[in-house]
Amino acid sequence: MPPSTLTQNIKIQSNGDNRREVSRSMSMSTSPHETFHQRTVSSTEGTSPILTRTKTGAIPKQLKPFREQDIKILLLENVNQTGREILTGQGYQVEFMKSSLPEDQLIEKIKDVHVIGIRSKTKLTARVLSAAKNLIVIGCFCIGTNQVDLKYAAEHGICVFNSPFSNSRSVAELIIGEIIVLARQLGDRNSELHRGTWNKVSAKCWEIRGKTLGIIGYGHIGSQLSVLAESMGMDVIYYDVVNLMGMGNARQVSSLEQLLSTADFVTCHVPELPETMNLISAKELETMKQGSYLINASRGSVIDIPALIDAMRSGKVAGAALDVYPAEPAGNGDYFNNELNTWAEDLRSLKNLVLTPHIGGSTEEAQSAIGVEVAESLVRYVNEGVTVGAVNMPEVTLRSLTMDEPNHARVIFIHQNVPGVLRRVNAVLGDHNVDKQMTDSRGDVAYLMADISNVTETEIAELYRELESLKEKVVIRILY
Repeated sequence: MPPSTLTQNIKIQSNGDNRREVSRSMSMSTSPHETFHQRTVSSTEGTSPILTRTKTGAIPKQLKPFREQDIKILLLENVNQTGREILTGQGYQVEFMKSSLPEDQLIEKIKDVHVIGIRSKTKLTARVLSAAKNLIVIGCFCIGTNQVDLKYAAEHGICVFNSPFSNSRSVAELIIGEIIVLARQLGDRNSELHRGTWNKVSAKCWEIRGKTLGIIGYGHIGSQLSVLAESMGMDVIYYDVVNLMGMGNARQVSSLEQLLSTADFVTCHVPELPETMNLISAKELETMKQGSYLINASRGSVIDIPALIDAMRSGKVAGAALDVYPAEPAGNGDYFNNELNTWAEDLRSLKNLVLTPHIGGSTEEAQSAIGVEVAESLVRYVNEGVTVGAVNMPEVTLRSLTMDEPNHARVIFIHQNVPGVLRRVNAVLGDHNVDKQMTDSRGDVAYLMADISNVTETEIAELYRELESLKEKVVIRILY
């Protein structure tokens, strides 16, 4: 490799294993370690980790940020060990906590971190995010992102990632279990026998074979559930605002009313949106078949719970299973009461009702997969600026720089989506050779990424200053 000011800190090992050591510098932050790009070679190749090559055979170049301190990460709510290991393996400074934090403590804690990882209990409001002056990315180690002010984050150049796929199977299996529990009244029989009461009955207990399952929202979870239910002999119908191909023999119906009036079991798998607020309320419950069952493992706002209580008391709904609620406790304990939700005690008094504490994705397999999926997204964003999979930013990516490109730098410019910005940015970049460039916008925010060649650290510093002076800029990152 030819010597350059951009590679003077990188030392190639002479012991033949092709590993790179990145030395620490007081004036320039160094890159995280390169384990994200490593694999372990087989026994026929030896046991040393080697860098995974690109499609062209070149070794990817690990980038480092210009004008950032070593990356500091805060992980809350007991993020799975798989995610922690990926992040610590990168050489980041990782602080791990098992619980969420009250807002004032969170504001103090978040002030100097570059990355925060959370689950569903931590609320990243505009007030909290405004205190996070160094924050560049948020990882939601779960499906939902409603606990984050996505608009504020985007407007301030903070990218947000989640895990839309990894716990789909766990939730789908929970729903199958709840369908059987409700059909056989297993919850009631179990609690009765725990109290010493023997109550062997068959009245209003059913097989699920031949029954119709109605799925509201045919996304990752809904489609997984569809396959499992059909394999158990159920007929499956689904309603979605998008026209989707059904798995197996499942068929899409044209309206929510048609689904509700046809299905023996109704299960909700929709995001929290204004349109899904109280999606199932008194009118919809009245439309359901007499003696049908309702399940919700999506968001707590989707079902009007006081209306459900009335429907179950009248016998219209024969049973229900709820895993999510409009207000949920911040931690484990005796908190599911009327102080949290005014109807909690009425709900708890109902028969044939399965209540679970938001555990749809709480399996070892799901949490491990979520840890990997989100942590890898965070690493790609921190190291390479890639936004593929982001929920609040345009999805932008460029092929990796390689070790054959030692004098290259990657410019990331997040800016207001207004006319004329690209012309001014390209005027700054115009004195250099731009090898590749991509830009995209999403609402009021645009994201530009460009790789430039044959630049020195002095030139990078000048680029940074010039881009910083553009009034439309939101966040500037230069990786090299």
